[in-house]
Amino acid sequence: MNREYPEYPLVGVGAVIFEEGSVWLARRGQAPSRGAWSLPGGLVETGETHLEALARELQEELGIAMTVAGLVGVYDKIFHDPQGRVQYHYVVVDYWGWIARGRPAPGSDVSEVRKIALDALDAIGLDQEVILTIRKAEQARLTQSDAETASSGATTSRL
Repeated sequence: MNREYPEYPLVGVGAVIFEEGSVWLARRGQAPSRGAWSLPGGLVETGETHLEALARELQEELGIAMTVAGLVGVYDKIFHDPQGRVQYHYVVVDYWGWIARGRPAPGSDVSEVRKIALDALDAIGLDQEVILTIRKAEQARLTQSDAETASSGATTSRL
């Protein structure tokens, strides 16, 4: 599968992983965002559901399993080369949740992992789209927490 100059958009998955008042981030080891802090995740492989891909990617990249609490959103990630051609095109499905087992450590195409306090996201040079995704997930988490307080029937999926 050719990621660069693809014939069609590639489907990816990502995770906003909360731990107390922080979120786990991964430093990318490959293009197009090599060296940048982002959400852990990767591409869906043929024959996988997006949740199976998320579970595999989190195991490969961080060595963890995640409890999925909800969908954050579906996003287009399109990168153009200097000539204006589409060099990379991803459709990414982002989920939020928390660690079910394991402790995050870098693996596969991740050079570093870090737990960042939610109030320090602007200080590490994150892409604005990543910050907005985390904030949207944070709002969903707070809304679910409020709903669980009012009613004890929340449903989650464990990966």
